[in-house]
Amino acid sequence: MRSSGYPYKHVGMVLLTTLRDWTVRGGWLAIFWALLASAAAADLGSVPSGTPGNDAEASLWHYGAYLDVGYVVNLNFPENHLWRNRATAARHNEFAPNMTLAYVRKDATESSRWGMELGVQGGYDSERFAFLQGEREVGGADTLRHIHRANVSYLAPVGKGLTITAGLFNSLIGYESLYAKDNVNYTRSWIADNTPYMMFGVNAKYPVTDKLTVAGFIVNGYYHLSHPNDQPSYGGQWAYKATPQLTLTQTVYGGPDQTNTALQFWRFYANHIVEWKGENLTFAASYDIGTENIADRPGNPRAFVMGGNVVARWHVTGPWALAVRPEFYWDRNGRWTGSEQFVKAVTSTIEYRIPYKWTNTTLRLEHRWDESTGAGGGFFRRGEIQPGVLSLTPNQHLVLLGILWTFDSP
Repeated sequence: MRSSGYPYKHVGMVLLTTLRDWTVRGGWLAIFWALLASAAAADLGSVPSGTPGNDAEASLWHYGAYLDVGYVVNLNFPENHLWRNRATAARHNEFAPNMTLAYVRKDATESSRWGMELGVQGGYDSERFAFLQGEREVGGADTLRHIHRANVSYLAPVGKGLTITAGLFNSLIGYESLYAKDNVNYTRSWIADNTPYMMFGVNAKYPVTDKLTVAGFIVNGYYHLSHPNDQPSYGGQWAYKATPQLTLTQTVYGGPDQTNTALQFWRFYANHIVEWKGENLTFAASYDIGTENIADRPGNPRAFVMGGNVVARWHVTGPWALAVRPEFYWDRNGRWTGSEQFVKAVTSTIEYRIPYKWTNTTLRLEHRWDESTGAGGGFFRRGEIQPGVLSLTPNQHLVLLGILWTFDSP
């Protein structure tokens, strides 16, 4: 178990507890921020644009809010209303406030080199992420999971500009976001839900050329809410923009994520992304592979996980868009998902977007089919195999309606 030296624990715990009480269920903080941001926008609009420096300074600051509510029909009709071993849209056959979010951000630029991000979040999707199935959580995790971002950055005048960020920042691993508004589908892939959405530590990014950017990071662990020791983990990334439409990215990670920190028990993970983004079409392919020897199992077996998916989005016309994502995921030892299983899934999404000034309202209708086979595979369904033990089935069909509302300042 990670000691009391965990970097968040002594910083603002009382404040964070208060923010948690505001955000976990109702999302009142996001609504409050949205109203406050609207009032601030009106004030900014009344400032004479001719005042020197006003426009440039205001453009560095951004603020906003986000609300995600949905209803998922699970055709297996599980009596516990849960999606087994998953964190995305996990509550089924009931109305679900999946995510609320409010943030403020200042960009780091050559004219103002210091930047920052601060945000809070709540909802069901903020409750079950940032740790692998079965891992022990750090002290205070129930509060800390409601922090969206908390970091400072500095654009150092080195060469083309070295950006250093410290604190809780967006993960460098993976294509998808924790937030449906940033993805083309409403639900997330198996790869995404079993890799970190956030990291706590320090990262540095540098544009070597106009096409090649490299990054390195030192973080407290694979997941910032479940690291079981006081040793850091390490990683690096390169991203190459081969053409204006085609980008290749690889991220590697290595570090001790068990109580035994010997090198033979380190976790190693690699994420590969190829993205082609045109005017109306986007294609992205991801392939991930990870491994570690399990220290607390007899014989220290080598755990192995592998997954891949292809995302395709077509902006049909005006507010309409279509997206599809076939995928597979293999958790040989149940280390990542909690069950030994091989998963196949296909997700299809219809999107309708309604922009209005600084807001966007997005409606998504989605069908998702998942198949889980293997010694520990399966999804919950109605009925019990014995008292207190729900029965499982290898297939699951979901029909989802998601309503996403965003407010983002220019």
